[in-house]
Amino acid sequence: MTALYPQPRPQLRIHWRTPITMVILLMVLVGGAWWGWNSLSNSSAGPTCVEQQLENNRLVPKQVSVNVYNGGAKGGTAAAVADLLKKRGFHVAKIANEPNGNKVDTLEVRGHAADSPELQLVAGQTAQKPVPVADGRDSHTVDLVVGTKYTKLNAKGLASIGVPAGSSVCLPTIYTPQPVPKGQNPN
Repeated sequence: MTALYPQPRPQLRIHWRTPITMVILLMVLVGGAWWGWNSLSNSSAGPTCVEQQLENNRLVPKQVSVNVYNGGAKGGTAAAVADLLKKRGFHVAKIANEPNGNKVDTLEVRGHAADSPELQLVAGQTAQKPVPVADGRDSHTVDLVVGTKYTKLNAKGLASIGVPAGSSVCLPTIYTPQPVPKGQNPN
């Protein structure tokens, strides 16, 4: 008997939920890509160094930022050298093993140029003659790499180093750490 009665037509029903979800996900993806690109291209990083005229045409330790690396010496040597440099007024930014894993014989000082005043001031603290390495870095920080045959720093290192009158020196931006508010986890 069912053949005599017309069968109901399937209703043409559009399922809107799937296309709407896809459009929303596509907008989130495009928005995330746009935000990421803007974050990369419009960096808010400050300058790594600032051109300055030096007072009395002398560069002093408090104006120099030093990274001290252990390049093969016994453990703790880099930290001991860093403590001595801090006592002499240098800003010690980093203490670690040599980043590339290279072994150094005695001492090595790395910086912008082999004749840069900040490199010469750090080299003037050492009792042994360090090997100067110019790597052209823009930050003008100095790396002091302590090697296997390192013995000690000078009892009294250079207090300052002269620069030509009227010349400017690019000094690294030294950031002082901010105290962590009480009750907050610094990690």
